[in-house]
Amino acid sequence: MMTTLAAQVVASPPEWHDGGDPPAFWPIFPITFGLFWLAVLGTAFYLIRRRIAAGGGRPGTGPGGWRGPFGPPDAAHEADPMRNAQLILAERFARGEVDEDEFLMRMSALRNGG
Repeated sequence: MMTTLAAQVVASPPEWHDGGDPPAFWPIFPITFGLFWLAVLGTAFYLIRRRIAAGGGRPGTGPGGWRGPFGPPDAAHEADPMRNAQLILAERFARGEVDEDEFLMRMSALRNGG
């Protein structure tokens, strides 16, 4: 068996064993392999971020699928009329419908229960 292998090596052209130079396009393969895996990871990252941003997280969680101060109100806040009133007042202030003095006066009235 060893003589058969040796005969094949000797009979093959010189560029098929140690005497030949490597092909000029050899860097293409590792670069392509690396780009392929970067594309796979990038696609996975994009799809995960898209699902989280679409609210694919747990029910009652904020934007991005995680509970946070800017998320949609959960059931406890929806049932609280004072919280709803404060949110509406804050939205009106943000849109410029009420000035700062009126906002502070009405917010303090809401917080004091009246």
